[in-house]
Amino acid sequence: MKKPSFKLVAIVAALIVVVGGGAVWATSGNSKKPVDKEAGKPKASLTVTTTKAQSADWPLTLSANGSIAAWQEAVVGSELGGLQLAEVRVNVGDIVKRGQVLARFTNDSVEAQVAQQKAEVEQARAALSEADANAERARTLANSGALSGQQTTQYEVAERSAKARVMSAQAALEMQQIRLRQTQVLAPDDGVISSRTATVGSVASQGQELFRLIRQNRLEWRAEVNATDLLQIKVGQAVKLKVTNGVVVDGKVRMVAPTVDPLTRNGLVYVDLPAPGSAHAGMFGTGLFALGRAAALTLPQTAVVMRDGYSYVYQLGKDNKVIQTKVSLGRRIGERIEVASGPDGIRPEMVLVEKGAGFLADGDTVLVAPEARPAANPTPLAMK
Repeated sequence: MKKPSFKLVAIVAALIVVVGGGAVWATSGNSKKPVDKEAGKPKASLTVTTTKAQSADWPLTLSANGSIAAWQEAVVGSELGGLQLAEVRVNVGDIVKRGQVLARFTNDSVEAQVAQQKAEVEQARAALSEADANAERARTLANSGALSGQQTTQYEVAERSAKARVMSAQAALEMQQIRLRQTQVLAPDDGVISSRTATVGSVASQGQELFRLIRQNRLEWRAEVNATDLLQIKVGQAVKLKVTNGVVVDGKVRMVAPTVDPLTRNGLVYVDLPAPGSAHAGMFGTGLFALGRAAALTLPQTAVVMRDGYSYVYQLGKDNKVIQTKVSLGRRIGERIEVASGPDGIRPEMVLVEKGAGFLADGDTVLVAPEARPAANPTPLAMK
């Protein structure tokens, strides 16, 4: 076998070097341009949606806290002492009418006293009849000289004394009849029973509390308002009260307290609540007083980020870089919140990040998502 010549080997080696170098040059030449292009372009950190501040006419409100209490609570007690409770006809929560019987004491002894007093009245009237007859005869015989003037005067005095005894006996009878009526405990007004201490079989003392009654079933919210805000509240203003159970109740300012507590510097505002309603005496509530309306520049709450105790929004700047801006917040209604406007605040023409703002930092580059287009009206076939 013949060995290849030295010249042939050199030619083949040169061809390999040339071909390999060309391939390397082609590869590096083709990839150099895209690598430099990607290196010079900033990468977006997040895809976000944008929004702008909107002007709105929002109500001005004042928030306050307080407790719900009875408008007036009547204490129903025993007017008699030493009598036993024979019957209790109502319980806590019962709605009663004025004059309705709530409880009844045993009245046997009082009825006996009434009967005795009636007898004393009849006895006094009989004595009056006799005294009237004697006085009439004395006046008839006065001119005849059969009776002296002193005797005639004595008969007339006896007549007046008998009349006085009748009146006294009649008054005592009426007193006993009043005591008989007092053996029935009556409701002093329309309302609802809020407390009961009356127990069948117990012997009540005079003046002892038996029931408590919320008059006319009316409740009120007693809001504590500081002295500065108290000047903004007027009688008749509407109030939205949110009570402990989450129910919202409409109310109206009835009265503003004329004095302020010297320790807390708070004053009470009395707000009438509808009755009956979802609120109950003793509940705690937070209310909003309607003070009027004023213009507001608003944003969705998702566009506002809370960090380190401050509120921020992110403005979309040049090359889709965001600029962190501190804002002052105001009223909130639904999903929107009021922000301060002006040279140092938010302006309506600013483009701000709405969704995704919570994941951004100052100077981040973002990719803005296209606005969602409303869906086309479905065809009748698609609606089936």
